[in-house]
This record gives sequence, structure tokens and C-alpha cells, in this order.
Amino acid sequence: MERLGKNLGKYQGEKIDIRAVLGEVEAAAREHGWTQEVFYNNDSFKLFALHRSSHDETNPKRFYLSTGIHGDEPAGPLSALRLLRENRWPDNLEVWVCPCLNPIGFTLNTRENAKGLDLNRGYLNSMSEEIIAHIAWLERQPMFDLCMLLHEDWESQGFYLYEQNPDKRPPLAEKIIDAVEKVCPIDRSEIIEGRPARGGIVRPNIDPRSRPDWPEAFYLITHKTRQSYTVEAPSDFPLQTRVDALMAAVNAAIGSL
Repeated sequence: MERLGKNLGKYQGEKIDIRAVLGEVEAAAREHGWTQEVFYNNDSFKLFALHRSSHDETNPKRFYLSTGIHGDEPAGPLSALRLLRENRWPDNLEVWVCPCLNPIGFTLNTRENAKGLDLNRGYLNSMSEEIIAHIAWLERQPMFDLCMLLHEDWESQGFYLYEQNPDKRPPLAEKIIDAVEKVCPIDRSEIIEGRPARGGIVRPNIDPRSRPDWPEAFYLITHKTRQSYTVEAPSDFPLQTRVDALMAAVNAAIGSL
């Protein structure tokens, strides 16, 4: 699988029309009976969450998915759209999806929002209106059995993930890696983003209270779940490969619940 190697200093790969993508997301959600809640709105964009009730109360599970918090990571919103269109959720799964948390960033092709803030560092003492609104929405939701956050890394040699599983529940990381490897190379570096890694899996031993700049994952593991996966597709590969990788990761995870 050919690596494009276009990204020098920042993401310089394929881009998306985020307004069109989110319009298609809303259409797919309506088609399959999802409900929508807008939790933030300004003159440029609205931020919204989608909800699907479980169709079978036998062993019910709650699953949260978010993406698009960085405006230079287009595979995430496209994966959310594809998941909604394919509509292959397990019957016992109740699902919440935030399909794009930083739409303005996609119009600028920047990681940050219009004010230059990295929204994924604002879940403690937040300075951004978007994340304050997102946290307020999250506080109204129940506890989730599993959370997945879809990202990309423009510097990565392949796909990798972060697993947060402080209660030592049956891990899903290896199953996710096995599924993704069929469609995308895995980053098997021993150090990824300055942290020890093994087989594309980073299991950071980090106390959220030790850091002042919480990402979404820290908020979720502290307040809303006890098992979370931040998955990183490699932006140096074709966009379709990255979407396939994120899709494989999500389907492997929810298929194991």
C-alpha cells in the first residue's frame, strides 16, 4: 500500500467540503431514524449530536463516537457519514455520535478553530465556546460503556491507537489492530508521540489530574466512561485508506461489546 508522503510541516493532503459532508450526515441520520440535538450554534456552523436507541434490550450497551475536533483530519467526518449510511449497528447498541466538533477548522484546513485554539486541549478550564457547549451536552448524557474518538496523525508511519482502560476490562485494542491491519499499515514504532508503544498500541499511564490541558479523552475517562479508544489514521496514506482504517476500528470495537 503506497504511502503518499505529501505532508511536510502540516497536513497537505485531500480536503473535504465540510458543509456538504454534514448535510449528507444529517440526511443519512434522518433516513435511519436518528434524533438530532444542536448544542452550539453561531453564524458559521452548528454543532450537533445524533442519537440512536437500541433495538434490543438484551444486554444493552451504550456507545459514544466523536470526530472532527481537528480541522485537518478529514477521514473522521467521512467515517461518521459512512457508518450512518451503512447503518450496521448491533441491535443492542444505543449510540451517540458527534460527527464534527470543529467544522470551521475544515474550512481553514487547520487543527485549530477560528480563534487559533486547539479544541482538543480544552476539556478542563475551557476557553472555547464550542467545548463549553459540548461539555454541557455530555453532562446531560448517561454513562457510556465504550467511547471512540476518531483522529488522524499527519506524521505517523501507520495506524495506531491509545487505550484507556483503568478498570482492566477485557481490552479491545488488539482486536482493533488486527481488523485495521487488513486495510491499512500499522505503526509498529516502539515510541509513538513520545510514549512507549507496542504493536500500534499506546497504553498511557497518565493521571488526568496531572495535566492542565485535557483532551476530550481525559474528560470522558474521568466523567463518562471507563473504557475509551483514541484511534489515529495515518494522513500520509490516501484518504480512502484512512476512512477504511477508521471504519475497521469502529466495527471491530462495537462487534466485541
